[in-house]
Amino acid sequence: MSESARKRPATAAAWVGADRLHLLHPQHHPSEQQSPIIWSRGEGSTLYDTEGRAYLDGLSGMWNVHLGHGRWELVEAASRQLSTLAFATAYSGATHEPAIRLAEQLRKIAPAGIEAFFFTTSGSEATDTAIRTVRWFWRKEGKPAKTKIIAREWSYHGSTIGAASATGVEEFTAGFGPRERGFVHIPSPYPYRFDGDGDAAADLLEAAILREGPETVAAFIAEPVQGGGGGVIVPPDGYFERIREICSRHDVLFIADEVITGFGRTGRWFALEHWGLAPDIVQFAKGITSGYVPLGGIGVSARIKDALDTAEPDQRWWHGFTASAHPVACAVALETLRIIDEERLVERAAGQGGALLGRLREALGWHPHVGEVRGLGLLAGVELVADRRTRARFAPEFNLASRLRAELLARGLYTRIVNDTICLAPPLTITETDLSRIADIVVDAVEKVCRPKKP
Repeated sequence: MSESARKRPATAAAWVGADRLHLLHPQHHPSEQQSPIIWSRGEGSTLYDTEGRAYLDGLSGMWNVHLGHGRWELVEAASRQLSTLAFATAYSGATHEPAIRLAEQLRKIAPAGIEAFFFTTSGSEATDTAIRTVRWFWRKEGKPAKTKIIAREWSYHGSTIGAASATGVEEFTAGFGPRERGFVHIPSPYPYRFDGDGDAAADLLEAAILREGPETVAAFIAEPVQGGGGGVIVPPDGYFERIREICSRHDVLFIADEVITGFGRTGRWFALEHWGLAPDIVQFAKGITSGYVPLGGIGVSARIKDALDTAEPDQRWWHGFTASAHPVACAVALETLRIIDEERLVERAAGQGGALLGRLREALGWHPHVGEVRGLGLLAGVELVADRRTRARFAPEFNLASRLRAELLARGLYTRIVNDTICLAPPLTITETDLSRIADIVVDAVEKVCRPKKP
């Protein structure tokens, strides 16, 4: 036995002990690492822990494993690229085939008007890239005062300094000091809790632009469906059409954050297709590689591409990362997009998502503690309330999220509860049987945790 093998923990308890001593987790707190699940493998839509227990993956890992677990085509794509060109810089003056081919492929499926692409390794980096890009663009255009970014409450755009400043969830900045200057937030178009239609919600953006001064506002950033911050908030009819009109009229760039919603998740390649809109920048990550390797990025309009191409050499866009356009990640992305296309998973997500929403609404639409069942494509949320009539939330001492999580896990479903909402985004490849099982588990868990009181 090797020295390294002898040092490995031999039991689950030893693994947990080593984890607690040496590993920091996203949104870290030791109370949640007392008895964590230790994943060992995945197959299709199912994850297995080291004890052999199976869990349906109700959130595609972290909204990203579009093709399910164990797709050997992606492993082989990575292996082929590793064996020929494991890494090479894509900084200005150099390039490589996987990055070129991926940009060409994205141009075919991206929202209307998007012409060129820059690759990062995460959605947070994509957000920071978009923010830096719009500020650089306006300086290039002779309007250096246009630096402010308008975002929305309940939005999630990432955890870096810039991305967290755009994020509209207070927890991501409350413990780290104030947000960076130049970030403004407006209310979310949250149909279940917003008093007004799509036009009224969009008018909040125009009011903010006028209040701040159009000459100071660089961009508006929004998720087509608010996921990780809001709990699957689908916008009201007419909202984004009005948003696009307001941005154009005031010369404010529109950044579409499609990190969760891109690559078939909502039943379209990109969610903005539902409204026929052309953003100035689209940002992406997660599903582009099905989560098998890290990759993100932005796509920009011809207007922005032209500004980048016509800048003087000493005024260029000074931005980049070591792993930008990593050849292995680009190769895996190309294979992921091929599979999504050939297996018609975009269309399948639309059909499967409709079936899931129908089942949940039929089973829970009557429930006095279910405020709303909502979704778009294979992206759904079940929001729970203490009082359906007033839409009041459960008191913190009820511990709704922890109770629900325990019941879901006990029944073999792993997912997240965000903003009192059970979030569902299973792999696009999920079978009808597994999708039906997810719905059954959610219904059973809700009825167990939120059992109606007898009259």
